[in-house]
Amino acid sequence: MRLHSLCVTAFGPFGAAQHVDFDELNAAGLFLLHGPTGAGKTSVLDAVCFALYGSVPGAREGRGLTLRSDHAAPGVPTEVVLELTVGGRRLEVTRRPAQLRPKKGNRTGFVTEKAQSWLRERDAGTGEWQALSRSHQEIGEEISQLVGMNREQFCQVVLLPQGDFARFLRADAEARGKLLGKLFDTRRFAAVEERLADLRRTAEQQVKQGDERLLALAERTAEAAGPAARDVPRLEQRPGDPGLAAAVLAWAAVARSGAVERRDLASCAVAATDSRRAAARLALEDQRELLRLQQRFAETRRRADALDERREQFEGLRARQDLARAADRAAPALTLRAAAERDHREATRAYEQARTRLPASLADAGADQLAERERRIRQELGGLDAARRAERRSAEITAERAALDREARADEELRQDADDWLTGWDAVRRGLQDRIEAAQEAATRAGHLQSQLAPAAARLAAARRRDELDQRLRAAEQSLHSARDTAADAREHWLDLRERRLTGIAAELAAELRDGEACKVCGATGHPAPARPGSGHVDRAAEQGAQDAYGRAEETRTQAESALSRLQQTHAAAQAEAGGASFAELALLEGELRRDHAAAHASAGDMHAAREELGRAEQEHTRRVDVRERAERRSAARTSHREAIDRELAGLQEELTRARGDAGSVEEQYATLTRRVALLADAAEAVRSYEATADRLKSADGSLADAAFKAGFATTEDAARAFLDHPEQRALQDRIDAWQAERAAVADRLREEDAVEAADRPAADVWAAEAAHTAAERAQRDATSAYDAARDRCAALARLARQAEEEARRLGPLRADYERVARLAGLAAGTSADNERKMRLESYVLAARLEQVAAAATARLHRMSAGRYTLVHSDERTTGTGGRRAGLGLHVVDSWTGRERDTSTLSGGETFFASLALALGLADVVTDEAGGVRLDTLFIDEGFGSLDEATLDEVIDVLDALRERNRSVGIVSHVGDLRRRIPVQLEVLKGRAGSVVRPRNAGD
Repeated sequence: MRLHSLCVTAFGPFGAAQHVDFDELNAAGLFLLHGPTGAGKTSVLDAVCFALYGSVPGAREGRGLTLRSDHAAPGVPTEVVLELTVGGRRLEVTRRPAQLRPKKGNRTGFVTEKAQSWLRERDAGTGEWQALSRSHQEIGEEISQLVGMNREQFCQVVLLPQGDFARFLRADAEARGKLLGKLFDTRRFAAVEERLADLRRTAEQQVKQGDERLLALAERTAEAAGPAARDVPRLEQRPGDPGLAAAVLAWAAVARSGAVERRDLASCAVAATDSRRAAARLALEDQRELLRLQQRFAETRRRADALDERREQFEGLRARQDLARAADRAAPALTLRAAAERDHREATRAYEQARTRLPASLADAGADQLAERERRIRQELGGLDAARRAERRSAEITAERAALDREARADEELRQDADDWLTGWDAVRRGLQDRIEAAQEAATRAGHLQSQLAPAAARLAAARRRDELDQRLRAAEQSLHSARDTAADAREHWLDLRERRLTGIAAELAAELRDGEACKVCGATGHPAPARPGSGHVDRAAEQGAQDAYGRAEETRTQAESALSRLQQTHAAAQAEAGGASFAELALLEGELRRDHAAAHASAGDMHAAREELGRAEQEHTRRVDVRERAERRSAARTSHREAIDRELAGLQEELTRARGDAGSVEEQYATLTRRVALLADAAEAVRSYEATADRLKSADGSLADAAFKAGFATTEDAARAFLDHPEQRALQDRIDAWQAERAAVADRLREEDAVEAADRPAADVWAAEAAHTAAERAQRDATSAYDAARDRCAALARLARQAEEEARRLGPLRADYERVARLAGLAAGTSADNERKMRLESYVLAARLEQVAAAATARLHRMSAGRYTLVHSDERTTGTGGRRAGLGLHVVDSWTGRERDTSTLSGGETFFASLALALGLADVVTDEAGGVRLDTLFIDEGFGSLDEATLDEVIDVLDALRERNRSVGIVSHVGDLRRRIPVQLEVLKGRAGSVVRPRNAGD
């Protein structure tokens, strides 16, 4: 990355537009940025950082300082334009921060203008600028990608803040680790530590859960084994103990063998009890049959005796049948007379009842008088219709209120039922979610295993690539060795020519002198004795040619190193990815992963069903909530309706009070009058019916007397007593037929031979046979139950054994994973015994980076200190940090004393050039870490005032050496001695109108 120009307007202390031509400064290789305190030297660097990243360095950004200059005119916008080349592309970045500007037109006041950014690129062929983007985010991403560093890294690598590195040099391991972590972004290694710890906890939990499931199966096995488990010693292992699975399986096998023995014994007992039960059953059936025949014969004898005793009754039935047949001839007259007598008797009863209900004044009244009284009461009833309607409405309102009460109770029951259901909703949902999570966990494991299949295949390919890269790696090493030898020879030749040129530099400078022109060294216009080149003089072109040759050789060496590094990285990546395993071993591992994936995929099958059940439960939850809300809305509606009907009921009560009179209600009054009307009507009808039935009865008596005489009966009473209707005659005939049929059946049964033979045998003893059969059945049931229990116990034990074996098989890979992950987590966390230095992974990476930084810094510190000091990295634990940043120590080795000591013992000047060397070394390492982006422009801020003259010369020589390969270094300082030593300068002057920037030379 090379800076070309910088233009700042209304930025910081610069009120007017200021232009900095970095191309002119870069041509000298080493330039000085100086000026009085507060003039704005650091603001130039802030402008560069703001142009690239949209913000100033963090140490100054956090102070709340505004970017806009207080010296700028209101209408001049704050703007920074930076032109640079990075990644082979010529870019121009323009940024304006958010700022206040005057309102347009004639309006007064200010408005806030948003921050703006522009990015342009110059076409290499046409030289024209092309717009790329105006998006802050896109420009930031493009710049960060091209530069290869974020803002913090850029500020540490390009804008070297010496004060920060002096503090870094003296800081403890904790503070040093924080800065290194920001520069090298080791968060991924801390994330690896956390991830491994999470994996270890997860694997440990899975192993314990698997052990708990095995122990639960052992408990279930003990319950299922029953008595067989009492002879087996109890398990002593706990979840997490090694060998638990084998102990559970062995214990279950012993319990299962004892249960099988008990089942076989129970099977023999069942066969014996079956034989005894069959014999008892046959004996019981014989006794029951004997008892049945004996009881049948005894019953038949009792029926025959009963028939003999009822013979006279049978003869009486025959005589009664003959009389009834004679009375059939007078049946019409009897029927007519009976009907007339029945009607007259009913009419007489109704007439007497009506008289008792009538008032005494109407007891002897005739039908006409009763009808007239009925008509008058009916007229009175007509006047009560309106009051009856009002009373019915009152009753309706009362019923409606009762209905409202019932609805309220029903809604309250619905609401209570919904509340009761909703109370258990969380538990139901949690249970279903647990099922889903269990299935998801299985699905996650399936996905995890699926993700491992591709790496397993990649490891196979990596093993193949590893073998192919071995030969290429050896060839690259030979090429690098040859390139290094060539580069060393070229460097030695170049340094020899440079030394010879510096020896005769006076003659080279004298060759440029012209009469009347000022000398670049002393400024004199007269040149009385210019130096002359000696023999073997080396001019600038010869040195430049040797330097270019060395550069080409160095570039060839760098390319060879890069090629070798890429091959080594590729080979190491292949080696690391393959893990040193053979192709056959990796193929076997891939097959195991596929089988584990299939098993996990099968376990995840319950997810759909659980989700559907959860969906149904959520629908039921929604319905219950809706039922409760509707019940509450109905309750509010009932309240307003009840108030309305209560008002209507109050208006009806007054009307009903007038209509009721002395009665309890209008309806009661109406019912009283209605009963009187009905009573009078019934009485009139009873009088008329009584008179009519008396006439019909007298006529029927005459007809019956004639018919009885003709049928042979002396009186009508004899004919009436002998008469039977058809149902009665059929019933009489049925009794006669039943006696005759019973007589024939008894005679047939008395002639049965098996019943007669059974009657001659001793009485049957069914009770004893049933007792023997019951005992045999009980014994058989007990034996069968014992056998079924033993068989079920064996089946349960076999099922539990299969489950335990399956659980043990599933637990095996989990335990292996846990042991592997626990070992890796312990190594990464620094708690494992294998980690001898007890260093965390992040600290180890930072220690490696610090070791690189110390090596790069020593190359320059050795020269600055005249070979006295060397920076070395220390991985010893330091006190006061809690061991969290162990391995980040930084010591200095003093070659004069041969002892190693802490950097805090260095003097002020020694601390400066040590921190400068550290800053330059850190810049080199961060640059390589960021992708090797070439940094052609560096800035070093302050710290030179603490150096003596000799040390300052050494430091300047080191910084001058940074110009190799066309690199430029800018020193920000107000030390006066530097103005004489560094000819090319950029001066910042302050004034009332703001600071200005101007280039100058040391002789100006």
